[in-house]
Amino acid sequence: MASGAPQNSSQMAHDSEVPGFLDAVLQDFPAPLSLESPLPWKVPGTVLSQDEVEAELTELAMGFLGSRNAPPSFAAAMTHEAISQMLQTDLSEFRRLPEQEEEEEEEEKALVTHAKSLARSFFNWLWEVWSRWQKQVPLTAQAPQRQWLVSIHAIRNTRRKMEDRHDSVHRAYFAVFDGHGGVDAARYASVHVHTNAAHQPELLTDPAAALKEAFRRTDEMFLQKAKRERLQSGTTGVCALIAGAALHVAWLGDSQVILVQQGQVVKLMEPHKPERQDEKARIERLGGFVSLMDCWRVNGTLAVSRAIGDVFQKPYVSGEADAASRELTGSEDYLLLACDGFFDVVPHHEVTGLVRGHLLKHKGSGMRVAEELVAVARDRGSHDNITVMVVFLRDPLELLEGEVQGTGDAQADVGSQNLSTGLSELEISTSQRS
Repeated sequence: MASGAPQNSSQMAHDSEVPGFLDAVLQDFPAPLSLESPLPWKVPGTVLSQDEVEAELTELAMGFLGSRNAPPSFAAAMTHEAISQMLQTDLSEFRRLPEQEEEEEEEEKALVTHAKSLARSFFNWLWEVWSRWQKQVPLTAQAPQRQWLVSIHAIRNTRRKMEDRHDSVHRAYFAVFDGHGGVDAARYASVHVHTNAAHQPELLTDPAAALKEAFRRTDEMFLQKAKRERLQSGTTGVCALIAGAALHVAWLGDSQVILVQQGQVVKLMEPHKPERQDEKARIERLGGFVSLMDCWRVNGTLAVSRAIGDVFQKPYVSGEADAASRELTGSEDYLLLACDGFFDVVPHHEVTGLVRGHLLKHKGSGMRVAEELVAVARDRGSHDNITVMVVFLRDPLELLEGEVQGTGDAQADVGSQNLSTGLSELEISTSQRS
């Protein structure tokens, strides 16, 4: 289903990159960090809850390893090994002192107040993995995972801050988060939704339910953070999980995902908008209202009816996601995930023509198709942040077979163009982070 380099060439590249990466990183960091050594990464604040530790430290490690060009699947394996070992140890030294806990609420007692010290300790766990694996890389970490051809593009447009976040977990999980009122909620969701999904017991038996619960749990966690840090932002989001021969999607708010199969758009979901009758009725039952101003808004403020965060608009703006599942047959062309800044000006039925036109113009290369789609939305007057992600489920050249036959040049430039998605497969059975 996935386009990509042949397995043998991918294996060869992986095998040559791993020793070079380990030698280089250990040359730059010949010993664990001392208390006086500067941290090689920026710590996300001074306070973390116990439930936030795994995802936040994993995000730090993957960003650091990615900046040093570590092979993505190998970076995920190293990070998983280090975080697993660290979480088995006693982390109480990083929490607030016992005498400080006596008058705190129960949820506050699990706070890790020395996040910088924790991040330093985690780097040293990671260093220990590098040191051991330089001598012998475990077999489970040697084989690279299949790569998907993924085209991603995002622009800030006319807003002051870029509030959309997109992330994609290697081989399995893809997501777009569209923030409002600040960047915090979108960034938080991009780090925690997939990690929370990985911890759901039903992930292997009912992935759609696991994704719904992951959204709910992430909203709950972010609301606690928002109260601690006086944050007011929120984010919509949509994710897709490909597990075997099945596609599972979950969404919250008006970010959307569509599936294109044999050139036809397959509708997978109905976005949450205040003007939907069921959403309007739900909000009114809770004592809120929906009014038409420049657009339909909840309580005269937000133009979305469901989102992670928005602490001052709960429960009217719900944190409960919807989800759906669909079997894959192998005839699917691609997924397109995007925020409302795209779909507000580009209707579903126009997507296939735009993508096909790009592939024809670029001789079957889909690497920059998302950039062109974003440009179309911008040229049509979208003033919102715009994020588009296209996940090809078949080689893009196959999608043009009918149009390029006999043209010669149009079939020549396929190659093995891939954009690695960067993180490991989402699998509870291997405790792999997403």
